[in-house]
Amino acid sequence: MMNRGDLTNAQWARLEPLLPPQKPKTGRINHPHRKVINGILWILRTGAPWRDLPRRYGKTKTVSSRYYRWQKIGIWQRIFAELQTQAEQGGELDWSIHFVDSTVIRAHQHAAGAKKGIQKPKRLVALRAASPPS
Repeated sequence: MMNRGDLTNAQWARLEPLLPPQKPKTGRINHPHRKVINGILWILRTGAPWRDLPRRYGKTKTVSSRYYRWQKIGIWQRIFAELQTQAEQGGELDWSIHFVDSTVIRAHQHAAGAKKGIQKPKRLVALRAASPPS
């Protein structure tokens, strides 16, 4: 049974070849990728904490550790890049309407007006300017 928001068969067919093998070279077989990815998508869609993940997607630890492990080794980035390349080659992207600017991405409240780099106290700068070169 497929739940609302889960990957469709067409989406899964496009995504499955981009994923790591279900059975790694060493160790035991992973929990099914489709079930785990549907759980990850549920978390991302709802914004709920991991502990609220419905049991139908598997154990919270399994789903969250797969998400973070794949993030750490760059699998998500590789998948997104490949899907973007496929969409571009298939003429499915219209770059005139796909863009991101500062109105879309919000900075953290403490990021406003911060000066870049390490700021030296003005007194030290003045002392160095007044001292003879070494």
